[in-house]
Amino acid sequence: MSQETPLWEVFIRPRNGLSHKHVGSIHAADEVLALQAARDVYTRRGEGTSIWVVPSAAITASDPDQQAENFEPTADKIYRHPTFYEIPDEVGHM
Repeated sequence: MSQETPLWEVFIRPRNGLSHKHVGSIHAADEVLALQAARDVYTRRGEGTSIWVVPSAAITASDPDQQAENFEPTADKIYRHPTFYEIPDEVGHM
């Protein structure tokens, strides 16, 4: 029986930003090796301040073919838009 080495998704937070960005994938036996491999492969030029590694099997994604079903209902909810609310004068600039 052959076991495949797990696939990990790598996210890096750059120096100039606050959010992590997906930069690629690596194969590693465990999270420690995945973190080390991600550091070696994706931060060779010091371009990150933080690294996340996540098992690919743990990520659930929406189906692009269901875009209308997943995202169109938000257009019907105008109360979620900030223009729907009136800001009292005493609040000032928000």
